[in-house]
Formats: sequence, structure tokens, C-alpha cells
Amino acid sequence: MPPTPVPAEPVRIAVIGGGAIGGFVAALTHLTGHDVTLCLRTPVDRLALETDGEVIDAPVRFAVDPQTAEPADWVFLATKAQDTAGAAGWLRRLCRSGTVVAVLQNGINHTERVAPHTPDGTDILPAVVYASVECTAPGRVRHYAGNEIHVPEGALATRLAGLLTAGRLKVVPVPDFTTVSWQKLLANLAANPLTALLQQRMGIFTDPGMAALARDILSEAAAVARAEGADVHDADIDRVLMMYGMVPPDGGSSMLYDRLAGRPLEHEHITGAVVRAGERHGIRTPLNGMLLTLLRAVDREITTAGKNAGERHAKP
Repeated sequence: MPPTPVPAEPVRIAVIGGGAIGGFVAALTHLTGHDVTLCLRTPVDRLALETDGEVIDAPVRFAVDPQTAEPADWVFLATKAQDTAGAAGWLRRLCRSGTVVAVLQNGINHTERVAPHTPDGTDILPAVVYASVECTAPGRVRHYAGNEIHVPEGALATRLAGLLTAGRLKVVPVPDFTTVSWQKLLANLAANPLTALLQQRMGIFTDPGMAALARDILSEAAAVARAEGADVHDADIDRVLMMYGMVPPDGGSSMLYDRLAGRPLEHEHITGAVVRAGERHGIRTPLNGMLLTLLRAVDREITTAGKNAGERHAKP
């Protein structure tokens, strides 16, 4: 493979969140020759990305204390959506007038979620990431499929495309981000809850009954998406189910990986977003409502287990 070209003017980039998406984006962005800092809660000894049969060691900078971080030209926010407020310290330290925050999170309403935590003068670029990746250990990420970042077309999209032009991440500017964000929500909406609740990987969707259940879950959400102004139709559901079939059977979902690792789930920003929007529009979502109830129960169990473990560790 030929060496990746280095851009003429490297810029300072900070990636907040050392999970699967954060590690994936940090490693591939580093290949473009930019100055990349990965902002973490706990230190790691290296960042390694397994992709396309190779292992990329990315010697990025690591930071675990916001007070030690220097302002960045670009910030990629790759925490879970529910952890946005927890990243406020990083955002205040890294952002200055002219800094662009690309929000690489699941769910909808990216800008509204992040804006309260950024200083005045910060530009916010909502984004959806199409990539199947897994954090197999701290600082170790496995990439299964996908490498696209979809953003609203405009000046910021053009700048982001230029920033990453020399690398392996593909920036896709789109004219209707409302539709794109709901299409991405559909992509997560069946795979995430079902794999997490069953604690099984993407191979479950080869079962016709499971595929039919996924279609019904997505059909509920498509009706809600249209009420929210998204141009979503049956063809979008077909594409999601086809995409599920293209993911390797041993691939998983971010919610499954969180459950297996004992981390809080992102259900309120995925399934919960559909249920709440359905309530606003008077649209019934019984399947998604059932999934949300089950996911909340699982999340409570995870939270309780984490608290108990912390208390045991704190005892002398």
C-alpha cells in the first residue's frame, strides 16, 4: 500500500472519547499528518487500529486532564450521547473562537445537545458516522466495515472534507441532514437493542423471524421520522436490512459492546428518541416502547452492579 500523503498544513485536532468511534477516527485522522490528541478518562499505552487485515499503530498524543489540553482547530466529539455533559470540561478547554466541533454521536438533535457546553464563537457541525467498529481493549479498536462521515453540506463540510482528504475517512456532504440523521437512527434502531438484549452478534439477522421483527421496529420509526420532517420510506428500511446482512456475523453493535463491558447504554438517545417523538405526534410505537422498557431495566441492572462494585472497592 502506498504511503498516505501528508497535508501541506497540518492542523491541531482533538478527539474526545477513547471508545470505538473515537479511537477509529483518531487513528485514521492521524494518518493524514495532522497533530491529533485523544482525550480520555483513563490513560492508555497505545492506540492500535485493526482494519483491512493490518494493524495501524497511531502515535497520537494522549490527554486525561482537560486542564493540560491546548485549544484545537477541530474537535471531534465521540463520546456517547448521554455523556455529552461530562465532556463539558474538555469542550470549554479545547474550544476557542473559530474552533469547529464535529459531533460524531448517535441520535438526533446533535447541535442542540452540544451547544450549551461550548464557548461562544464555536462552530458546531452535526455528523453521523457509518462505521462498524469495536473497542476490544483500552486503546485497541477493531474495524469491521464502513468509513463515511455524513454532514450538512456547506462551508464547514467543505473544510472537513479538505481536512481529511489525504486519509481513509470519507466525508459526505448532504443537503437534508434531518433525513440523514433519521436514516442513521434507523440503522441503529433494530440492531442496537436486539443485539444488546439478546447478547448476540449481527448473525441473528440471518434468521427470517428476527429480520421480520427488525422490519416492524423500523416501520414504526419511519412513520415517526416522516412526522418529524424526514424523507424516509420503505426503501430506507430495505437498505438498513441489507446493511445488516453485509456486516460480518461476528460483528456487533455499540450497545451490545457497552452491555458486555458493563457500561451504561445509549437507549434514551436511540430507541427513546423514537418513542418520545412518537408521543409528540400522537403516533403509537408499541414495539419500540417495549424495547425501551427492557433496555431501561438492563441499564438499571448495569448501574446497580457498577455502584455495588465501586462500594466494595472503596471499603477498607
